[in-house]
Amino acid sequence: MKIRTATSDDIPAMAELLHELFAVEVDFSPHYPTQVRGLELLLKREHAVIFVADTGDQLIGMCTVQIHVSTAKGNEVGIVEDVIIDVDHRGKGIGSTLLRKLEEWASERGLTRLQLQADRDNHPALGFYRRQGWHLTNLIGWMKQLET
Repeated sequence: MKIRTATSDDIPAMAELLHELFAVEVDFSPHYPTQVRGLELLLKREHAVIFVADTGDQLIGMCTVQIHVSTAKGNEVGIVEDVIIDVDHRGKGIGSTLLRKLEEWASERGLTRLQLQADRDNHPALGFYRRQGWHLTNLIGWMKQLET
């Protein structure tokens, strides 16, 4: 298995992984064309990256990070999203390897914090993040859908 930066050729497989992720997140719904559009936008961004876990035959995991300015830190920080490992490949260290790669990328760019949100009922994911050295904050996530 190899961890590498995603390319546009990976979009179909990544959209399928996102389908698996959004099927368990209450706030989001899987919608292939929407996920494709989002992945295309991310791949074009200078201050974002998608890492994938590739067996050579298939993509079995992915994670994304985008750079954001934090006034609290007075510096750039990373917003992590879309951490997903295919259900048949979980528990094999792939998620840990992806997060380490993401942390290296963030450190190389001088980011001073990484943050993410996870579904409060996704107990396996919450346990995974704790084991990776992440901790809960006192912040609560809020969202407002905007008309476009």
